[in-house]
Amino acid sequence: MKSTFTPKAKENYSLWGYTLLLYILLPFVFLHFCYQYLMKKPTAPWARIQRFGVNIRTAKAGGLLFHCVSVGEVVAAANVIKRIRQFQPEISVTITTTTATGAKQATDLFNDSITHCYLPVDIPWMMRRILKQAAPTHVIITEVELWPNMIDQCWRLNIPVSVINARMTDSSMRTYTKISPLFSPMLHKLHKVCAQGERDYHNYQQLHAPEQTLVLTNNIKFEQPARPEAYQQAKEFSQTFNIASRPIIVAGSSHAPEEDILLKAHKIVLQQISDALLIIVPRHPQRFDDVYQICKSSSLRSLRTTDEKPCDTDTQVLLVDEMGKLQALYALATIAFVGGSIADRGGHNALEPAAFEVPILMGEHRYNNPAICQVLSDTGALFEANTPEQISQKVTQWLEDGPLRKRAGKAGKQVLQENSGAVSATLHALGFAQGNH
Repeated sequence: MKSTFTPKAKENYSLWGYTLLLYILLPFVFLHFCYQYLMKKPTAPWARIQRFGVNIRTAKAGGLLFHCVSVGEVVAAANVIKRIRQFQPEISVTITTTTATGAKQATDLFNDSITHCYLPVDIPWMMRRILKQAAPTHVIITEVELWPNMIDQCWRLNIPVSVINARMTDSSMRTYTKISPLFSPMLHKLHKVCAQGERDYHNYQQLHAPEQTLVLTNNIKFEQPARPEAYQQAKEFSQTFNIASRPIIVAGSSHAPEEDILLKAHKIVLQQISDALLIIVPRHPQRFDDVYQICKSSSLRSLRTTDEKPCDTDTQVLLVDEMGKLQALYALATIAFVGGSIADRGGHNALEPAAFEVPILMGEHRYNNPAICQVLSDTGALFEANTPEQISQKVTQWLEDGPLRKRAGKAGKQVLQENSGAVSATLHALGFAQGNH
């Protein structure tokens, strides 16, 4: 029997059902936050109470509101924010995140020049409250996290919403197709969708994004400058831990079981290159203690940075159990492994080490940024390795063949230089091209 519901009725019922589900889950989410806070978990600072619509802080009304999920999205948004401020230095900016690591990245990059706030749970009155307080001229979402009530409330308040560096994986497209009564109306309430690649552009087309909304701007993460201060921070780190003369493999943003695999690979590498040092930087701070136990159980001589002791000549593994160090460590690295790629997390940002001319290893799961990884792989800057044997073989080859390693590193830097321009295309699409937004 054919449904008698109109498209508008389907949209309303879907949105009401979605909101009702959030109301049902909200007490449990709040209790989980309280538990994490009382247990002093680093993922639950008191400021995260803002997720429940209280103690909201925003920049002065009339600026821009950027929503970023976590660290990678903040870094991408930073490229756009800094360019906008070149011609509108007085503009106020609020960055919202959902994670504590994203909040720290925002404050590390901008200090007090922006205002950070945790984005509330996607309940209408919470979203309306932050939007009325910030009164942004434009809400800009970075990459993902299309919240139905957030976008609906912006539409009701006549606030344009755009998605920059928009990512839409094949699996996400299939999911959104299944919930089209909830998702499709959102697409028609967006001002612009700036797709980061051909795959993402095509998938948004498949989801029937309005043609006038969709723009292929390419990936703003390609404009990943090596921060000059990172080199100074790398030098200071090297002196503090007495590792200046050692070959260094940095495992950035690692997840389980990647640490165990890397430690096994490092044992093999040490048979050929006895002074090699593995530096592990876990993605999530709540795993620091667990990863340290994994390091100790590997029988490799391990140290953690919060011990505040220099490495001995026989230290084989250094665990970085503090946040905000990764870019400086990539500046220090001889070779980089980018995490979330053996673990099925889609792979983190391979351009961060490429910016410092560091050759890159990743596992098979690179679907978060397939275009970036493919270009890096095609040029010889990135190699796939999934097992301890594969990792150790490539690490040993690069460490023993300096010219080969340097060619791989330079190839990565060349990729960034040849793929610049995405930020300018994004600003043009948003109406900032001449600074007359």
